[in-house]
Amino acid sequence: MVDLDTPPNSSRLPESFIRALSELARTRRLLVALDFDGTLAPAVDDPEQARALPEAREAILRLLAIPDTRVALVSGRALTSLIQVSDLPDTALLVGSHGIELRLDSPDDQVLLDTAEFARVDVLREVLSEVADSFDQVWLEPKPAGFALHTRLATERNSRIAHLVARSETAAQLDNLTVRSGKDVLEFSVRSTTKGEAVEHLREYTAATAVFFAGDDVTDEDAFAALGAGDVGLKSGEGPTLANFRVPGPTDVARALNLLADLREGDVHER
Repeated sequence: MVDLDTPPNSSRLPESFIRALSELARTRRLLVALDFDGTLAPAVDDPEQARALPEAREAILRLLAIPDTRVALVSGRALTSLIQVSDLPDTALLVGSHGIELRLDSPDDQVLLDTAEFARVDVLREVLSEVADSFDQVWLEPKPAGFALHTRLATERNSRIAHLVARSETAAQLDNLTVRSGKDVLEFSVRSTTKGEAVEHLREYTAATAVFFAGDDVTDEDAFAALGAGDVGLKSGEGPTLANFRVPGPTDVARALNLLADLREGDVHER
């Protein structure tokens, strides 16, 4: 793995990364799949105030305009929230709730739970609402197939205890829940999907011959694991990762995306 802690001038990026992007840009059909929070947008206390850096949004719009190039956001956010904070054209593919919700080229794609799943969601709501109400600055975000317990604003002690209680109480009430740990958030879902499955679905849907994926959180590791030879994975920030390259944060992700757009716009990709 290479750390790209370098000045803004793309010519000063490590040669190995430039070579990887140059090769990627030549592929016939490119899928650029991106996490949102912590990757395109800096972390904020209020998730609904998060916005992609202007440089990142500019790069995405450039990539969307290039033939044989598709851009997808793959997020843990609910789809309605992702649509609001990303503010991208309909040509951008959106995946919410770790792959449970999709907005592809048809506006009719949506998550459909069965009766038993709806009943499990109701039980999950009751249990987690009690946990959230027991701690200051701990709140619950509804998701189509579950909930996210947010503890970003809570004290370290309250955050730790809230997570422990939430895990214990939900396990006592419901079997076979999917539980994901993120940055100051614990997510519970009655349906199991991963970002890796989402990337594989997008690869098939777009008939991509290569994939670029960038992410920052533990849940993004499933997507990095789904990448193969000829793909490029970019980790934003610290922590163990399967990605083959790393940058310090969203500013550098935006720089990498603009470099990819430069290369792709150069009409070097296979026809």
